[in-house]
Amino acid sequence: MFIEKKLHIKCIIIYGKRNEGGKTLNRIFLILIIIGVPVSVVGSFLHWPPILMFILDCVTIVGLASFMGRATESLAIVAGPSIGGLLNATFGNAVELIISIFAIKAGLINVVLASITGSIIGNLLLVGGLSFFVGGLKYKRQRFNIYEARHNAGMLIFAIVVSFVFPLIFSMELGEADAKILSIGISIVMIIIYLAALFFKLVTHRGVYKQSADEAEHDGEEEPEWSAWKAITVLAGATIAVGYISENLVHTFEPVAKSFGWTELFIGVIIVAIVGNAAEHASAILMAYKNRMTVTVEIAIGSTLQIAMFVAPLLVLLSLAFPTFMPLIFSVPELIVMILAVFLTIAITNDGDTNWFEGAILLAAYLIMGFGFFLL
Repeated sequence: MFIEKKLHIKCIIIYGKRNEGGKTLNRIFLILIIIGVPVSVVGSFLHWPPILMFILDCVTIVGLASFMGRATESLAIVAGPSIGGLLNATFGNAVELIISIFAIKAGLINVVLASITGSIIGNLLLVGGLSFFVGGLKYKRQRFNIYEARHNAGMLIFAIVVSFVFPLIFSMELGEADAKILSIGISIVMIIIYLAALFFKLVTHRGVYKQSADEAEHDGEEEPEWSAWKAITVLAGATIAVGYISENLVHTFEPVAKSFGWTELFIGVIIVAIVGNAAEHASAILMAYKNRMTVTVEIAIGSTLQIAMFVAPLLVLLSLAFPTFMPLIFSVPELIVMILAVFLTIAITNDGDTNWFEGAILLAAYLIMGFGFFLL
């Protein structure tokens, strides 16, 4: 039981339900839902201006995402580490998955690929950078599990450098049909490896690489925030609401892009990626401020791996059901920024130690890349 309790660090208080900062965040997200959902529904029926609906839908989805996350974490704790790992793999990035499915349905393949790119660089550079910076202002040095950091480094190189670069290079010599087969094959392999990684961490090597004593002291006895039935009800209701609002949000992309002069690439990389992960981003920063760095790193890097190795390949397979297939082939600028983000993150986190200046470096890299995508 002791080992099992300690292994729940992956799901511990990610939405801050046992601290003042977390309670404040939860209240804010609840207000966003109470106001946002009915107003968004009314606005869609009355055909309000696309820009207004874009803002309303984005804000509402942020609130719903927080509740989906809290429900998933409660279910993960109740189910135990093995089933909990699968639940987190399935629902951890459910909001972005839902938005992407509707975007694929609308034929916005470039937006989906860009949102995957944005999620990866956003988690690694924006979330990681802000977390290290904010935490570093309070603590001169912050430590996290060095074994986890080194394990994640290898996973990041496999997920981004190997699995994403390979399809682009080979697609240059392949026809469209063969490139499609290649994308499907790689997607299946990536999902299998991701599930194998969960099995490795939660079953065969559970407790082998222990966290530091400082982190263990913070854990305490972990109990689910909600009962299983309440969590299932919240998760089901929030998923339905996100599905409805996401479909409306996707329809605003084109008019909003024309109004602001944005490209599909910029909307996907910056806007959709931030909206889909905003609640999780806030939680990572809050955990860093409380010196819960192993949890922070798990949110930033663990979520990145989930996007790259589970969500992206799953979207490729799901796109088979739609008229427009989404190949696992990113543009050269997208690949370059993801690779740079991966190697910069590895260089900074591989020692299991960080500070505010390293956070500033990650943030600076994100700003540079954001400017580039804005001008493309």
